[in-house]
Amino acid sequence: MSETTSIIPAPILALIDAGNGLLWGSVLIYLLIGAGIFFTVMTKGIQFRYFGHMWKLLATSRQGSEGGISSFQALATSLAARVGTGNLAGVAVAISLGGPGAIFWMWMTALVGMATSFIESTLAQAYKVPHDDKTFRGGPAYYIEKGLGQRWMAILFSICLIIAFGLAFNSVQSNSIALAMEQAFDVPPWIMGIVLVVVMTPIIFGGMKRIARTAELIVPIMAILYLLLAVFVVISNITELPQALGTIFRSAFGLEQAAGGALGYTIAQAMMNGIKRGLFSNEAGMGSAPNAAAMATTKHPASQGFVQMLGVFIDTLVICTATAAIIIMSGTLGTDGSNDGIQITQAALTSQVGSWGGAFIAIAILLFAFTSLVANYSYGESNIEYIAGKKNAKSVIMIYRFAVLGMVMLGAVASLKSIWNFADLSMGAMALINLIAILLLSPLAFRLFKDYDRQHKAGKEPTFDPDQFPELKGKIDPSIWKK
Repeated sequence: MSETTSIIPAPILALIDAGNGLLWGSVLIYLLIGAGIFFTVMTKGIQFRYFGHMWKLLATSRQGSEGGISSFQALATSLAARVGTGNLAGVAVAISLGGPGAIFWMWMTALVGMATSFIESTLAQAYKVPHDDKTFRGGPAYYIEKGLGQRWMAILFSICLIIAFGLAFNSVQSNSIALAMEQAFDVPPWIMGIVLVVVMTPIIFGGMKRIARTAELIVPIMAILYLLLAVFVVISNITELPQALGTIFRSAFGLEQAAGGALGYTIAQAMMNGIKRGLFSNEAGMGSAPNAAAMATTKHPASQGFVQMLGVFIDTLVICTATAAIIIMSGTLGTDGSNDGIQITQAALTSQVGSWGGAFIAIAILLFAFTSLVANYSYGESNIEYIAGKKNAKSVIMIYRFAVLGMVMLGAVASLKSIWNFADLSMGAMALINLIAILLLSPLAFRLFKDYDRQHKAGKEPTFDPDQFPELKGKIDPSIWKK
């Protein structure tokens, strides 16, 4: 594949790198983890107390009375964006750079991130607006403007999301697909690019309902197949399971290196790589998943908050753990100095199941990354409509659709590292804006949770009554939330 590194001038690249270093090196990690701990404490461990309830809500999820998008479809859409190459390559890189202990810190990040996901998804539901296709639109842009009264801040968030998820990340995902298929099946990148464009076109031109139905179909299948393979690897090496778990915990706290002089550095590396890769994978607090959460038809804003917490759990504590099990139990920990995550995962699986393991990973990447392409597109469309407004959005969205297809084709044939770095900066900026917003709006989210909790404990089906929240008068759509 060709590689393009001169798309962005060198001085701007230096500024982008400096911005990424500041955001992802310290500010966002502390803010994301701090916010997650704060939300966990204020809700008295909502992710633990309501863990069983989350699954019950998902099991009883039903289609909206007017053919809207169900809670399960909204979850599948957010999972489609969350579950991508990071679940295969990102875990391997975390282990390679931070040791097996990085997995422990990924788990911790997901556990506190579940509370953050509840807050942002509940707010997205509360401030959502109706759409012509009998679904809804919403997300950080909407609750920033309606809740905080800061439209400029909301527009800035939307621009960052469109750049990162709508355009740049889609080129990265298509690049991963093309590279994997070329290595496994000798498919030329340009052919894979054309195939992706042809398959994506009817989906993204079909609107949000078709995107939700696509995610609802593919996401469960790809997750179950991958988990079955991981279970097979674990069962095949069941006698080594206690040792593998011990390795993770000992490495997380530097116990294996306690005799040496690099204890603090070892723990820091495990924490930094585990937390960073965990945040990249589950996206809790970044403001992306609320765009999907807002689409669901619900009776209470908090119900989608509970369902979306499962997205963080499934992404990191289930799928990422499956990848970690395959790598650690194979003994392939990237000790050769290579940081190529996909190669580490492929080598680990091949050592367990034989030569077909590499081909399986290529197919897994195809499914994981393709669903990310579709879901990332939907996030961008929602935010374009927010900026342009319903009346003016159609022509802009049409241009956006062709731009997305162009980035998918471009990404398949060229590795655009400068684009990837710019996307990191855009995603960091949107995460920073979103975290500030949900921290400021968290008192409302806490009240919504208490309202839901009170009705649930009384044996009622929680239903939102806007009259109980006078501070929302004039800020939420009365046609959605009726008494």
